[in-house]
Amino acid sequence: MIAIVGAALAPGIALLSYFYLRDNLQPEPISMVVRSFIFGVLLVFPIMTLQYIIQSEWQLDHPLFQAVVASALIEEFFKWLVVYHTAYKHVEFDEPYDGIVYAVAVSLGFATLENFFYLLTNGLEIAFWRALLPVSSHALFGVLMGYYLGIGKFSKDLQKKQRRIAVSLFIPIALHSVYNLIFLTAQQWMLLVTPFMIVLWWQGLKKVRLAHEFGSKTRPRGTK
Repeated sequence: MIAIVGAALAPGIALLSYFYLRDNLQPEPISMVVRSFIFGVLLVFPIMTLQYIIQSEWQLDHPLFQAVVASALIEEFFKWLVVYHTAYKHVEFDEPYDGIVYAVAVSLGFATLENFFYLLTNGLEIAFWRALLPVSSHALFGVLMGYYLGIGKFSKDLQKKQRRIAVSLFIPIALHSVYNLIFLTAQQWMLLVTPFMIVLWWQGLKKVRLAHEFGSKTRPRGTK
């Protein structure tokens, strides 16, 4: 059991530490980041309950519906909802990159407990692939969600603000749907998921850089 707990925690903690340490100008309070991570962990239970009801009680068990709606839409919507109501409006959310930190924390909290349940059911043999694919993808969906929330919050134009906040929800849902559909429809899924993950990492790291650049432009002179 200790080995399973360690294997489930390690990739989430490592990825969260990486993105947290990239916030080298005004690091967020550890308590806020941990709180966001715990909110992500707690999200697993209502989401799993809702997914069970959709599949077992409502009989909406078509694989395409499960991949796009029951998984991608529901998971990303609830993660977005938590980030928006617990971090976005908080006084500590004071620069664009903060959106990435908090969205990644919530996403990895969710992914970590989900990872634990998968490893508990299927064994440690899949731990490496779980870390490389599902856990990493959740973190990168969080990066994109947080990036658009961050630049949206600090956009002076109201229309741009609203559009970016909407995009912060739409893009993670769309990418999560594509990720699920790769495994659902492709026999040689490795040939598709490998370039998908490469592009996802490239875009995620690019958004990290752009969030810092956007923050530098909006930060008042004389502040660090």
